[in-house]
Amino acid sequence: MFCSKCGSNVTDGATFCSACGQPTSAVTPVGTAPARPTPGLAPAYAVPTPAFAPTLPSPYAGFWLRLVAHLIDDVLIGIGIGILVLIGVGIIGIGSLRTMFEGMQGENPEIPAAVISAFVFVGIASVLLAWIYNAGMESSRHQGTLGKMALGLIVTDLQGRPIGFAVASGRYFAKIITGLIPLGIGYAMAGFTEKKQALHDMIASCLVLRRT
Repeated sequence: MFCSKCGSNVTDGATFCSACGQPTSAVTPVGTAPARPTPGLAPAYAVPTPAFAPTLPSPYAGFWLRLVAHLIDDVLIGIGIGILVLIGVGIIGIGSLRTMFEGMQGENPEIPAAVISAFVFVGIASVLLAWIYNAGMESSRHQGTLGKMALGLIVTDLQGRPIGFAVASGRYFAKIITGLIPLGIGYAMAGFTEKKQALHDMIASCLVLRRT
């Protein structure tokens, strides 16, 4: 093999000509170096999917829908209390009641113990009736009282799931705190809070939704 520049004889396998230093054809061209990752850049990877946010089964129920449902329930509970009063009258007897009231109209009126007991009985029974009615219905498969069912409303937790009897009971008794707020603001909060929650809903971590 001869050098392409000076024509000198070049030993087979030599890289350069010994006479002039010209590279021979045996020189292997330098290959392209493999690409290296740019410093500071992380390798490509799949972006993790964010945790799934629960979707509520239906939109929030507004103040007016809830008010109408509440009025319907009040009427139904009032009927139930009326029945309890009639039962109490039946136990005491109409004649006994007449005698008691006539005795109360004398010079020294004194309320008989039986009348006081009757009022206490009706009061306690009314509270128990309202509690069992509200908590029992809202924790049932219907998820709402008859008033709410009539307007297509349901009571859920903050994730839109049914609530149990304990939570429903807490929501009912939390209404006592709601009722202590002047001007009914505790109830009116259902009209302007983000999730249409009244004060007792916030305390019990509940929502009132429209059934779709």
